[in-house]
Amino acid sequence: MAYAWHWEIFLQPAASGETTYLGWVLAGFETTIVLSLLAWVMALLLGALMGVLRTVPNRYLSGLATAYVEFFRNVPLLVQLFSWYFVLPELLPPAWGNAYKQLNPFLQQFLAAVICLGLFTGARVCEQVRSGIESLPRGQKNAGLALGLTLPQTYRHVMLPMAFRLILPPLTSEFLNTFKNSAVASTIGLLELAAQGRQLVDYTAQPYESFIAITVLYMIINIVVMTAMRWLELRVRVPGYIGSK
Repeated sequence: MAYAWHWEIFLQPAASGETTYLGWVLAGFETTIVLSLLAWVMALLLGALMGVLRTVPNRYLSGLATAYVEFFRNVPLLVQLFSWYFVLPELLPPAWGNAYKQLNPFLQQFLAAVICLGLFTGARVCEQVRSGIESLPRGQKNAGLALGLTLPQTYRHVMLPMAFRLILPPLTSEFLNTFKNSAVASTIGLLELAAQGRQLVDYTAQPYESFIAITVLYMIINIVVMTAMRWLELRVRVPGYIGSK
């Protein structure tokens, strides 16, 4: 193979003159981490709420949650991202739209990506929460109500704690998908990890080193998340219940 390996390229000053090429990669890594964590918090909170609404007897609340899920699951992620970044500012009241357009470009891209990923992932979390709740024995809900708990209290203290234990494995997959899906943010100019890898290739002409480094960092994210979620799963399991040993 005639390719000239040059790992020292990461320690050379970057084209911007402010840092090294390794600094570019680490900046993209930091952006990916912060973007994905904020989007995940949003997705988890919204998904849990919508998942509960999908199972309540009120057909209007259930219909609202169903409409949310159907829309955000069926529209491609890239189309949603372009809509949040390019279209939404034009639909806002002029004062709000102009204020958004005057933000720092990085902040504009970052906010659009967080909202898009959060809503997209939240629709998937919603269905997992719904399936977790519906998989519980009906007696748990009836027992909570029989004890004098209101329906919201029954969800909070009886059903949701058990449902979340059951759906931890699929939630782990969605958590990881949030990190991987964050790569689409590069299409609106956000310099997250994947975008920094492509930029590195453009400036150094060292594609193998660049994308090997990016791949290793994504693998580190995967290992950390899997280890943390496995630990959490063991910590919260209920002895004698599904999935426990």
